[in-house]
Amino acid sequence: MDVPAIEAQGLCKSYKSFRRPRSVVLKDISLKIEPGEIFGLLGPNGSGKTTLISIFSTLIYPDRGRLKVLGLDSRKSRDAIRKVINISTAKPNFPWSLTVRENLRHYAMLYGMYGPELSRAVADVMDAFALEEYRDVTFEDLSTGLKQRLALAKAMLNRPKLLFLDEPTTGLDPEMANKTRQLVRSIHEDGISVVLSTHYMPEAEVLCDRIAFLRKGVVVALDTPQNLKGHLRLGERVVIVYEGPADLSRLKEDPGIMSVKSEPGRAEFVVDKSSESLDRIVKQFSKARIKDIAVKEPDLEDVFLELAR
Repeated sequence: MDVPAIEAQGLCKSYKSFRRPRSVVLKDISLKIEPGEIFGLLGPNGSGKTTLISIFSTLIYPDRGRLKVLGLDSRKSRDAIRKVINISTAKPNFPWSLTVRENLRHYAMLYGMYGPELSRAVADVMDAFALEEYRDVTFEDLSTGLKQRLALAKAMLNRPKLLFLDEPTTGLDPEMANKTRQLVRSIHEDGISVVLSTHYMPEAEVLCDRIAFLRKGVVVALDTPQNLKGHLRLGERVVIVYEGPADLSRLKEDPGIMSVKSEPGRAEFVVDKSSESLDRIVKQFSKARIKDIAVKEPDLEDVFLELAR
């Protein structure tokens, strides 16, 4: 039976600042991430996402709580864990004077590779991330996007069983960002577990099997993207642009309509199911001329805004 990628119980973390009270970053975090899962961490700035990834990847220890990574105790087996995981952060930092190829060879050696294995691993990731033409460019001369691509390439050198991606598409152009998402999908298909932190809601909705939403160091929601939208009663949004009179007072009492917002010439409704409510809504505009009707399904951005309140 496959062991969980992450098994966390009661993780807490705080920091003491100079002349300031101790700042609590994480409070009693308990999560179980399944093997082969793409697990998303969402939340506003300062919610604790990066700190949690740092704990999961054994870069720092929690103040309290227990953590197993791929079935290994994070305190007793830190070295063994680090051989089978890797991480890519939003602000990569490499030796500035080394070229792309030299940096990759440097990290491959740190991962214990040598000879043909090292050359093959470096060549594979350079090809996968379209870095060959920049092989002799030093890190300090790379653009922000290329630095991010190099960080992602480095993270795949040791073919990890568990990959942590902290804002992986930050600074990438749309084409490379899309290629990065395709890579994440292929990693998932190969059975590699991925923990993804992102602010880009469509990215999380497309990639993640489940999502944990953090706010002020606490997990306030945990489920699939679809279920999160359902639990929060984030219905479809119907927007009608019109001319003429319309009486919307009756719709505010309709059980299938969760909210009504109106201004002259424009009305917005949040409904459980637009197909069942749309007819009742349109009837209230019988004396007006409807110029446009738009129906928008809820997305993760709606979930984000609702949970961040």
